[in-house]
Amino acid sequence: MDLLRQFFRIFDLQVALIAALAVAATWGCIVFGIRSDLPSSLIAVAIVFPIVFSIGAAYQRREEALKSLAALRAGIASLYFAHRDWDGGGREDAERALGLGRRLYAALRAALMARPGERDASTLEVYSILSAYSRSNERLRERGLGATELSRISNFLWSMTTEFEKIRMIADYRTPGSLRAFSKIYLNVFPILYAPFYADIAEKGGAVFGYGVAIAYACVLVGLDNIQDRLENPFDGVGDDDVRFDPYHELEAAPPFGDTGSA
Repeated sequence: MDLLRQFFRIFDLQVALIAALAVAATWGCIVFGIRSDLPSSLIAVAIVFPIVFSIGAAYQRREEALKSLAALRAGIASLYFAHRDWDGGGREDAERALGLGRRLYAALRAALMARPGERDASTLEVYSILSAYSRSNERLRERGLGATELSRISNFLWSMTTEFEKIRMIADYRTPGSLRAFSKIYLNVFPILYAPFYADIAEKGGAVFGYGVAIAYACVLVGLDNIQDRLENPFDGVGDDDVRFDPYHELEAAPPFGDTGSA
């Protein structure tokens, strides 16, 4: 059922509109005797190849975003465990790191899901929390944590900052705009421009068959356009394949302070 639900979500009002225009254009070509056996390979070269490239690039961006998000979550957990356990740990240190981790994840979600022009405030909040992490690490130095452990904690923070910038660039920049514009225009226009081809099919195989091919072309081409649109921004929460910011419950499942777990 989920597979069918995802399939039918691709077909929206835009698909219906283009299909209706393709049918109307086909009807006009049949009435006025405009028929031509146009090469179907033109669609593959002019449309399918560019849109498949765009879909592949958008999917790769989503995969990179997932890797960066996983690294950020791992960094939050690692800093929490370091504050809790290294050099004996301390309740105050552990609770401070846990609070910073919760705030960072919430700020990260807000920064990535915001519109491009509204992202500055939430981005500054992320860096404010990263700065608080840095000050928290210095408090561990004051408590007597060794230089080796402090260096490892600094690497955790550097890695988190790097991964945030990577995922931020994915949110700010898209696949090539000129290629997307080219694909979008032709994906929506070709089902209509090919009306003489559908009329030729209708003459050879019947009107129903000609109209059916017109509708099929519209569904396939505009459906591909919709797939690319849903993958373009992996943080907008529109498509089924978007990055989901699920609640970060893993830290809550960690052993509480002072409990080392069963042997």
